[in-house]
Amino acid sequence: MLGLSGEEVYEIQVDETLKTRPGCDVIAGDRNLVTTCRIDTPVELEYYRNGGILQTVLRKMLKGG
Repeated sequence: MLGLSGEEVYEIQVDETLKTRPGCDVIAGDRNLVTTCRIDTPVELEYYRNGGILQTVLRKMLKGG
């Protein structure tokens, strides 16, 4: 067990260099964990960068695509 209670504040460290299936640093309370980021495909990465599926669809509609 990791010894986490669920009361911790979690901070997920990602930046603009994020790619599919990288390791991500997660700060949970006073612990620093390396996890697998489950952004598995380039499409999921696009959704993440745009703030979700709806925002991605709206951006494409505004571009005329």
